[in-house]
Amino acid sequence: MDRELNQINVIPLVDVMLVLLVIVLTTATFISTGQVPVELAKAKAASEHKDVPLVITLTAEGQLFLNDQPVVADGLTASLTSHPRESLVVVRADRVTILERFVGVVDEVRGLGFKQVSLEVVRS
Repeated sequence: MDRELNQINVIPLVDVMLVLLVIVLTTATFISTGQVPVELAKAKAASEHKDVPLVITLTAEGQLFLNDQPVVADGLTASLTSHPRESLVVVRADRVTILERFVGVVDEVRGLGFKQVSLEVVRS
């Protein structure tokens, strides 16, 4: 019964490497885009803006982000008060977003005095 162990067990090493691979692959998709993932609507014409706009993202789940930072419910007004009213505001809304929620966000932004509000779409 006294056997010498002269082989290395590589199964735990493989397990650890697979876990690290999964972690790297899941974080790499978010890092490569650098934005909150939403599936944008398509349009025939889209303009290219050179200014750095304020980007409001509305996800399919109804979450709201301002420049990729999460905004609490009813906190958009507080988040936008420190920005100049001449700033360009781009709304990135997932294509399955409820229209009423989207219109509510745009109304809130325009009610604060922002005049340049546009919707980001993907050219079809």
